[in-house]
Amino acid sequence: MMAIHSTALIDPSAELDSSVSVGPYTVVGPHVRVGSGTSIGAHCVIEGHTTIGQDNRIFQFNSLGAVPQDKKYAGEPCELVVGDRNTIREFCTFNIGSPGDTGVTRVGNDNWIMAYVHLAHDCDVGNNTIFANNAQLAGHVQVGDWVILGGFTVVHQFVRLGAHSMTAMCSLLFADLPPFVMCQGQPAEARSMNYEGLRRRGFSPERIAAVKAMHKALYREDLTLEAASGKIAGLSEKYPDSAPDVEMMLSFLQQAAPQRGIVR
Repeated sequence: MMAIHSTALIDPSAELDSSVSVGPYTVVGPHVRVGSGTSIGAHCVIEGHTTIGQDNRIFQFNSLGAVPQDKKYAGEPCELVVGDRNTIREFCTFNIGSPGDTGVTRVGNDNWIMAYVHLAHDCDVGNNTIFANNAQLAGHVQVGDWVILGGFTVVHQFVRLGAHSMTAMCSLLFADLPPFVMCQGQPAEARSMNYEGLRRRGFSPERIAAVKAMHKALYREDLTLEAASGKIAGLSEKYPDSAPDVEMMLSFLQQAAPQRGIVR
């Protein structure tokens, strides 16, 4: 049987796997679905069209699936979708999507999300990320795999963060943060590449050398973004193992919005 505390309020229409546990005074709404092995702590509110996958650990005092903080929202059945094996610490707020975008706020798998994190409507978070305490994402933000956000990082709406990028504490992002880049400041400026993180994830010396060359082209040679992209495109010939990394960087740079640009 489900380990549901006697004071929890679970709507009869909610779909919870038989292995789900729910703590005291938690409220679960009618359109919520929760997969096997997930635990939900005390004093949580999970509402809206929210789907939560398997083996998640949701600590106490979280609000998941509330309507977006968007004045244009008029009750449309938008969604929050959370994947598997995520840790969500205390006092986080994840809103559903909005009809002005995909209508879905999405969190992938194996993410480590610390206390007081806010995900606004239509955010898309990848896999294996770490969000330190009080990281705040405005609407429509895209976060790639393996991103690390330092505590009190604030991300402007529609900004993208590339895979393996990292922010220092109290960073303020108004522009897109390319893959692999470490940034700091208000507004954030590029400081280096996330070399230590790449080594820990098994990147070969050749791939790391290619990332160093990308950093040089983007930040050390006073090139335009177009010229830097052209130089980066040639790296896959010099470093064949890095071809997927080069392609990811080029794709990210090509999608940079002119009004925002990239962190430089």
